Amino acid sequence: MSCNYADGLSAYDNKGILGAPESFDSDEVVAEKCQELAELIKKSGHVVLHTGAGISTSAGIPDFRGPKGVWTLEEKGEKPDFNVSFDEARPTKTHMAIIALIESGYVQYVISQNIDGLHLKSGLDRKYLSELHGNIYIEQCKKCRRQFVSPSAVETVGQKSLQRACKSSMDSKGRSCRSGILYDNVLDWEHDLPENDLEMGVMHSTVADLNIALGTTLQIVPSGDLPLKNLKCGGKFVICNLQPTKHDKKANLIISSYVDVVLSKVCKLLGVEIPEYSEASDPTKQSKPMEWTIPTSNVNTFHRQYKKYVKDSKIESKAKKTKYT
Repeated sequence: MSCNYADGLSAYDNKGILGAPESFDSDEVVAEKCQELAELIKKSGHVVLHTGAGISTSAGIPDFRGPKGVWTLEEKGEKPDFNVSFDEARPTKTHMAIIALIESGYVQYVISQNIDGLHLKSGLDRKYLSELHGNIYIEQCKKCRRQFVSPSAVETVGQKSLQRACKSSMDSKGRSCRSGILYDNVLDWEHDLPENDLEMGVMHSTVADLNIALGTTLQIVPSGDLPLKNLKCGGKFVICNLQPTKHDKKANLIISSYVDVVLSKVCKLLGVEIPEYSEASDPTKQSKPMEWTIPTSNVNTFHRQYKKYVKDSKIESKAKKTKYT
């Protein structure tokens, strides 16, 4: 449960703006804006989604800063009166729409602040995903740093010892990982973000033609600032959220509606069929442990593309300055 996850974190006072009122666009306006978003996606060669707790509320998992969010109610001395265990929760329409959009080539990458494991359960391949704050279903060896999928939500948060031996038979150099101990990989407030996840997130956000924030008020840094990385080079930025966000003034388009509704409409406009959740594609339901480590080779390969993009952007920027001086 997300409130149990919250209870496992250290005390922290600065949780941002809590309980801001939600606003809803009319059905007609939502339809018009979804049409505009679909057109933006069609015109873009590199689309990155930035997902927050708002995409999981329809699965029964409370958000944190909404009117009935965990932190909002905590400030009042209350707890959410609706809840579901992480193990019971299933991916939402949004999670499954993301799978469809990636498989159809409309979306290239996903950067998530969520620790609920629903992207994992949906069947989203690790090569398309950065998990900036960890995952309640992931065990990580403190020695060899490899990550493994757990069949159930781990018992701790805050990168604590699970008192279990590493599941790896071999490390990256072909040697057995001896005496490695598994830890949960869910961050506490002051922890550093996972290096490879953050680096991939920064690079994809920067090269994106279109960054789309889904179900997040963008208050937590650095994750909340990543969707702005492409603006300097003329990229577009779209927000889909019911509450105002920290970066509303910088967005090209804001859609105030449920994310499930928005992505359902957008997928229909793009001619993309949203699949149903299937346990056969859920790594937590498989009999053999699955590795969840981001391969260093993936980071290195995309880093070369990123460096070329940065170089080309500087050349283009220099050419424009020369033209107008």
